[in-house]
Amino acid sequence: MQAKNNTKISDPFSPLAIIGFVIALVSGLAEILSGFGHRWGIWNYRTGFVILRWAAYAAIIAATASLFAAMLTRPGRGRRGFVLSLMGLLTAVVIAGVPGFFWQRAHQVPAIHDITTDMDNPPLFVMIIPLRKSAANKAEYGGPEIAAKQRAAYPDIVPLELSNPPHQAFEQALSAARSLGWRIIDAKEPQGRIEASDTTFWFGFTDDIVVRIAAAGRGSRIDVRSVSRVGKSDIGTNARRIRGYLKKIQQK
Repeated sequence: MQAKNNTKISDPFSPLAIIGFVIALVSGLAEILSGFGHRWGIWNYRTGFVILRWAAYAAIIAATASLFAAMLTRPGRGRRGFVLSLMGLLTAVVIAGVPGFFWQRAHQVPAIHDITTDMDNPPLFVMIIPLRKSAANKAEYGGPEIAAKQRAAYPDIVPLELSNPPHQAFEQALSAARSLGWRIIDAKEPQGRIEASDTTFWFGFTDDIVVRIAAAGRGSRIDVRSVSRVGKSDIGTNARRIRGYLKKIQQK
C-alpha cells in the first residue's frame, strides 16, 4: 500500500507583487531626495523638479504593476503576494499624488511670487537687498500687473489694523516672526521695519519678508510683503505665509 503524501506544496509568490512594491519604494525615495538634494546643495532645484517628475512616472508604473499583481494574487487564485500588492499600490498612489497635488495647486493660483498687503505702496527691503544679489527674482515690486493678479487670487490679503500703539505693535510683530522660526535679518523699531527670511521645508527655498509697522489713527497698521528668491510661481506659499503671520500677531 502506497502511503499518502500529506505534505502541502505552498503557493508560489508573485514576482510582479515584489516588482511593484520595490519600484514604489525606489520612486518614493527619489521623490524625497528630489527636494532635500536641493536643500543640501547637491543639485539645482530644476534638477530636483526633473527627479520629482520621473519619480511620479515610476510611481505610476509601480501602481499599474501592483494592481495587476493584486488581481493575480487575490484570494482563491493560488498565488501569494496579495497584501504586498495592496501595499505597493497604496504607496505608489500616494507618491504619484504628491507632484499631482502641487501641479493642481500651481494651476489654481497665478504665476506670481511677490505678495503684499499694500500693493499701492509695498514695504521696501533694505538690509536684505545684499542677500538677494544672486537671486533670480528682483526685489523691486512688479507693479499694477502683479497687483491685479494678486487682488483676483488673494482678496483676503489686506493690512492688519490694531488698537495698540506702534511700539507695542512692533513687539507683537517681532515676537510673531520669531515664533514662526523666521530668521530675523533686521529689526528697527524707530523705522517700524522688520526684515526676515523663511526657508521652506522640502526644497529649502528661501523667501524674504519685510514687515512695516506704522501709526494709524489711535492704533497701528501692519503691512507685510513676502517675496521668493527663485521661481516664477510660488504656488501660493507667500500668501499662506502672510495669512499665518497676521493670524499669529492677532493671537498674541
